[in-house]
Amino acid sequence: MNISFDLDSTLIPNGKEFETEKRGGIAKLFGIEEIRKGTAELITELKNQGNKVHIYTTSFRTKGKISRTLKYYGIKVDRIVNQTENQRELNRRNINSSKFPPAFGFDIHIDDSKGVGIESERHNFNAIIIEPTDKNWIEKIKTEIKTLHNKV
Repeated sequence: MNISFDLDSTLIPNGKEFETEKRGGIAKLFGIEEIRKGTAELITELKNQGNKVHIYTTSFRTKGKISRTLKYYGIKVDRIVNQTENQRELNRRNINSSKFPPAFGFDIHIDDSKGVGIESERHNFNAIIIEPTDKNWIEKIKTEIKTLHNKV
């Protein structure tokens, strides 16, 4: 299964909405961003189960910047789609949506945005919406992926 994750307020904090992994001073100097506690373990587990894991964000961060942050925490993803690529593909397909995971071959998208949840219903794609403050976010994701996996 191809699983994509949003960044802002899902894996990377937009304030102090969730606990983050430790980050050294050198990492801060090099622009490595904080990441949600448990992210590396979750992504590793999903990959060990045979899934492909991707980043799908409407951020204009470069793919290199995103990749460096993930690598710092020991996270390897299969693909990164940023807003530049997202806009180009959705415009090409004439899709009016902030995100459309099927355009990139993603089966399930994990995001914090209720708007993406609404778009998933409108455009018929699978999304798991997690609250930034949800302490049981990992279990929620695992449970919902299992449920969706049984449907596919």
